[in-house]
Amino acid sequence: MRAVVYKGPFQVEVDGVPDPKIQHPNDVIVKITSSCICGSDLHMYEGRTAAEPGIVFGHENMGVIEEVGSAVTDRKVGDRVVMPFNVACGYCKNCLGGFTGFCITVNPGFAGGAYGYVAMGPYTGGQAEYLRVPFADFNCLPLPAGKQNEADYALLADIFPTGYHGAELAGVKPGDIVLKFDGKDIKKDRDLPRIVAGTKAGKSVELEIWRANKIKKLRVKLGELESYEEKGQAKVKNKDTNTPNKIEKLGMQLVKITPSLRDRYKIQNKIKGVLILNVESNSLAAERGLKAGDIILAIVDNDAAQTHKKVSSPMEIIKKIDELKKQKKNILLLYVKALNSTPGYVPLKIAE
Repeated sequence: MRAVVYKGPFQVEVDGVPDPKIQHPNDVIVKITSSCICGSDLHMYEGRTAAEPGIVFGHENMGVIEEVGSAVTDRKVGDRVVMPFNVACGYCKNCLGGFTGFCITVNPGFAGGAYGYVAMGPYTGGQAEYLRVPFADFNCLPLPAGKQNEADYALLADIFPTGYHGAELAGVKPGDIVLKFDGKDIKKDRDLPRIVAGTKAGKSVELEIWRANKIKKLRVKLGELESYEEKGQAKVKNKDTNTPNKIEKLGMQLVKITPSLRDRYKIQNKIKGVLILNVESNSLAAERGLKAGDIILAIVDNDAAQTHKKVSSPMEIIKKIDELKKQKKNILLLYVKALNSTPGYVPLKIAE
């Protein structure tokens, strides 16, 4: 089939890729009728992630089901569906708690999965002719049959629920009319996002709205995503090889695997690498799903056809960070094995 394939920074092509197949009885195959381009796709397109050439983009997808796995009960061939961008199982503790964006089933060793996005699981994107959808009964939102309102329904994959969530956090309610933002008149629907984008993050502003035939004023504070440049800055302490090496900001403490640590963490003798002894909460390492007991098997060199350099000492990782900083590169790609799971890739951003 044809698909939008990432070839490298600022380069994508419509290329031939294998057709998706049913891999699990809970899967369906969807013929894509619409797929949006998200601002998040630009992170990969512009080379600001650890994305490797070959990724098929597209996490805002809708279409018609063409093939159904044997365990799918609520969806059938011919159903018109739209898929939320976050892949989820629907039954883990996070999903049952309403935190489907942090599903712990679909991307082992991490919390959360998505279509066509780096480090978010083995799910090909939907900027293609066909898409495999796992846990289809949960991930396929049924739509009215036909071709009407295609552009509107496509917004349900990401744009509308994301915007709705932001409005809900700001205290805005259905039916409100935004009159002014930070003293500036909102005359057209395009005015609000333009003015918000031009306002400094962290600023507290007044939002004037029309609600229930009255003017109401709300005070809102503009948020900002946490700076990966600040979080990722690597500072090293305790370079003595007899003590754990702490990489500050990345938020993890590394140590050589000793016989006693093998016993404590039940590490098989055949497994070689560097043990993550501790991960600080709210750190970049924690956000990437790393935890105490995980083992870094190798450093991955993105410039050499994804060559894996096996590691056995924390200092090898520390030296690689220093090397990347000197080369003005800011992604450290690790090959990591978590307990009772297959190894996977973990990108960590360091200071430039």
